[in-house]
Amino acid sequence: MPAPRTGMTMIAEPAVEPLAGPSLYRLLAWLSPSFPIGAFSYSHGLEAVVGDGAVHDRASLEGWIATVVTRGSGRIDADILRQAYLAAATADLRALDAANRRGLAFRSTEELALEAAQQGKAFLDTCRAAWPESFIGDWSVDEVCHSAVFGAVAARAGIVLADAVVGYLEAFAGNLVSAGLRLGIIGQTDGQRILAALEPAIVSATSAALTRGIADFGAATFAADLASIAHENQYSRLFRS
Repeated sequence: MPAPRTGMTMIAEPAVEPLAGPSLYRLLAWLSPSFPIGAFSYSHGLEAVVGDGAVHDRASLEGWIATVVTRGSGRIDADILRQAYLAAATADLRALDAANRRGLAFRSTEELALEAAQQGKAFLDTCRAAWPESFIGDWSVDEVCHSAVFGAVAARAGIVLADAVVGYLEAFAGNLVSAGLRLGIIGQTDGQRILAALEPAIVSATSAALTRGIADFGAATFAADLASIAHENQYSRLFRS
C-alpha cells in the first residue's frame, strides 16, 4: 500500500514594507534622551510643587504634566515648532526669525527662558556638527529657541510635521516623567503608565496645533508659572528649573 499522504500547510511569506527613510531615523535620534541638549537638568518648575506636596503621586504628576504639555509651555512650543517648520520648508528666513523670537519671548520666568534657550543652543550646535545638511545655510541667530530650531531642522529633514509635533510633545512629557522619577514620587512602571495615559491628550494637542490660528497663540498655566518663580528662590534643588 502506498504511504498515507500527509497534509501540508503553506505559510505565506510576510509582506516586507520598504525600510524607513532617514527622516524617521533623525526624528528618533533628535528626540532621544541621549541627544545632548541637557534636558535632564530641567524640571520645568516640577521640583517646587513636589517640594510643597502639591504633586506627590502618580495621579497628581499625570495631571500636572498633561496640563503643562497641552495648555502651558507645550502648547506654545507646538505652535512655535509649526511656524518654524513652515518657514524653513519655504526658506522664509524672516518668518523663521519671527517664530524663533516669539518662542524666546513667551516665557514667564527667567528659568523657563533659560530652559528654552539653553536646550535650543545645545540642539543647534550638536545638529550642525553631526547633520550640517539639515540647516538653512543663511540662517544665523544669536539666541535660539529649542522648539523653533527643532521645527526648522525637521522640515529640512523631510520629517512629517505631525510626527515632529507629536514626537516633540512626547519627549517633553517624558522628560517631566523622568524628573518625577528622580524626585522620588513615582517608580519606573508608574512613569510608563503616565506616558500611556497621556497618549490621547498629546495626539489631540498635536491635531489642535496643526490647525490653530495665530490669534490663539498663548498658554494659561499660572500654577506652573508660580512654581517656576518659587523654584528660582528655592534654596536646595536638583534641577535648573
